[in-house]
Amino acid sequence: MVDQRAFAWVKGMACLVENRALRSLAKVDHYAIIKFPLTTESAVKKIEDNNTMVFIVDVKANKHQIKQAVKKPYDIDLAKVITLIRPDGEKKEYVRLAPDYDALDIANKIGII
Repeated sequence: MVDQRAFAWVKGMACLVENRALRSLAKVDHYAIIKFPLTTESAVKKIEDNNTMVFIVDVKANKHQIKQAVKKPYDIDLAKVITLIRPDGEKKEYVRLAPDYDALDIANKIGII
C-alpha cells in the first residue's frame, strides 16, 4: 500500500524540479550572457600579448554557455576559457583565442581598441 500523501509530494517535487530546469534553459540568450568587454589597461595588455580577450559575463552562465556566446556573434574559435568571480560579485571571463585568430583584430572589430 502506497501512502498517497508521500506519492503526491514526490510527484510535486519532480514537477517543481522540471519547471526550474525549463525556466533556466529559457533564460539562456547569447546576447544576455556577455554583458560587456573590459577595456582596462591590463585587459588591453592581455589582448596584445596573450591573444586573450576579457569580458564581464552573467554570473549564472557556465563555461560552455560562455564559449558559445563568444563563438556565435564574433565567428571565432576559442582555445581556452577561464572564469573567476570578482569581489564585487561580477563574473570575469578570460577567452584565449585559437592561434588562427588575432585578438587585436577582433578587438578592433568589436570597438574595444
